[in-house]
Amino acid sequence: MDEVSKSSVTETLITENEQGQRLDNLLLKKCKGVPKSHVYSIVRSGQVRVNGRRADVSYRLQTGDVLRLPPLRIARIEQEIVAGAELKVTLPVLYEDDGLLIINKPAGIAVHGGSGVSFGVIEALRRQRPQARFLELAHRLDRETSGILLLGKKRSVLLALHEMFRDGGLSSSGRGADKRYQVLVAGRWMDPVRNVRLPLLKYLQASGERRVCVSEEGKAAHTVFRLLARWERFSLLEAQLKTGRTHQIRVHLAHLGYPIVGDEKYGDFALNKELPREGLKRMFLHAWQMRLPHPLDGRGLVVEAPLPAALSRFLQAVATKEKQDYGDKI
Repeated sequence: MDEVSKSSVTETLITENEQGQRLDNLLLKKCKGVPKSHVYSIVRSGQVRVNGRRADVSYRLQTGDVLRLPPLRIARIEQEIVAGAELKVTLPVLYEDDGLLIINKPAGIAVHGGSGVSFGVIEALRRQRPQARFLELAHRLDRETSGILLLGKKRSVLLALHEMFRDGGLSSSGRGADKRYQVLVAGRWMDPVRNVRLPLLKYLQASGERRVCVSEEGKAAHTVFRLLARWERFSLLEAQLKTGRTHQIRVHLAHLGYPIVGDEKYGDFALNKELPREGLKRMFLHAWQMRLPHPLDGRGLVVEAPLPAALSRFLQAVATKEKQDYGDKI
């Protein structure tokens, strides 16, 4: 199913790649420029039909279903501006085959649009690859985080990746993914290797902003930290996710008293104000390596994303100014 027509009634046949998707999720992806509230309204009012009948937003589409959509109104000028921006986004490809796409996501771009974000990685890739019949995110990275991001180009691959990433890579088949990040923290980290098991709870602030905290009421979360280098004010760590909770690395480190350098949610705000003068204008968290079995044939894949230039320059500046007492020289 391609993007829907905005000016006339559309009837389209659901393909195998769309099998099992909720009706609302499919419509939100395909109805670009249409407000989310309007999409739900046309479903609930019966203007959207599946096989000639009304359907609930939670209906799971089946191969061969006929989906009928009414004409849809969009803000055309705004859509054209967003489309132009999507085409200009640079998303370096680290690996690609018929079923799998792995990119190096830049910091500062969300993985998908919504909540005040006009577009994200997935919208940009679909705009840049109009011939792609299927393209879906297999997992997420925070907007401020750079590095390895996987997408499925087939539904079978996407489902296999979801299974690998379930509970942070500890899938029921034992064929999980090993995700590792490089992170610079404020403070002198002393342990060469440290297992951190602290439960995490999501909550909303009065402003509506989503946050996460350590709480006994939260879900189990496990991160392994390895010390790579240490200076007078900072420590460079590798973080290995054993579970995949929202903001897991950021909250674990902040709770332990080692906030990530440049983290605007959980960081050292006084230090963050000084960082631009020292050459750093982003959070120092980068998804640098992933090991996983290929979801189609099981062969081992090792993908690495080099540290972005801005982070490398900042490390070099720290190494020049401060004495290093642990790890290989930067």
